[in-house]
Amino acid sequence: MTVASCPVNGAGLGLRRVLMDPLAERVPDSIGFFEVAPENWIGIGGAMGRRFREFTERYPFVLHGLSLSIGGPSPLDETFLRKLARFMDEHGIECYTEHLSYCSDDGHLYDLLPIPFTEAAVHYVADRIRRVQDILGRRIGMENASFYTYAPGSEMSEIDFILAVIDEADCDLLLDVNNVYVNSVNHGYDPLAFLDRIPGERICYLHIAGHYREAEDLIVDTHGADVIDPVWQLLEETYRRFGVLPTLLERDFNIPPLETLLIEIDRIREIQARCDTTRDRQEASSHHARGG
Repeated sequence: MTVASCPVNGAGLGLRRVLMDPLAERVPDSIGFFEVAPENWIGIGGAMGRRFREFTERYPFVLHGLSLSIGGPSPLDETFLRKLARFMDEHGIECYTEHLSYCSDDGHLYDLLPIPFTEAAVHYVADRIRRVQDILGRRIGMENASFYTYAPGSEMSEIDFILAVIDEADCDLLLDVNNVYVNSVNHGYDPLAFLDRIPGERICYLHIAGHYREAEDLIVDTHGADVIDPVWQLLEETYRRFGVLPTLLERDFNIPPLETLLIEIDRIREIQARCDTTRDRQEASSHHARGG
């Protein structure tokens, strides 16, 4: 097993085109890295392509894909994967993640659908992940996805399925803290118990986002609202378990002005600083207790 690594740190922000003008003037020091969907940028030339290159030459980036459909029935799009490998080389980006779900079957379905949690699906998905890693020449990270009903034929829990896939594929985990919270409400489990099962050495980075509450027992993962307090608290618990990890703020629509997004970026950094200080104190106390 190889321990996950991510060449970014601090608090990150999804780089949306609407944000490029204000960020071109000045990228605040609070933003440690950016994330983009490669599908939105591969093959983009001209003025927009040059603007994107200016960002990747100056700031750390990670990629979070939309169309891999790792659990889908159709063959992997290896033509896309080879384009992705060249894109990563061209822009010096090392980290690529995708959703542990599927979104295509003889055409894109424009939604992320749950994979049946079965032993057969574990082997199928893990084999496809290994193939992706072979083509890219890099380890990738799979994200725990939000879902609203168990796929027919499921034989195991969400966490057991995730652990089996990343172990068999020997890949990394993009841990989406908001998705842990969303699924815990929708499916009635303890989010802290879920975190307790996660192998921290597999985590490459974290996602945090807002959502929409449809009912007391139904949350829709929208990435279109502010992060709520229970998710902030779960983020802090995540740091306490695994240490301070790079954390990306997702906002895919209802995008407010940059100044508003920076409030949440600053909150990520405040929690990171607080947990760093707490861990330093704990380590110092432990060292003193051992007579060091």
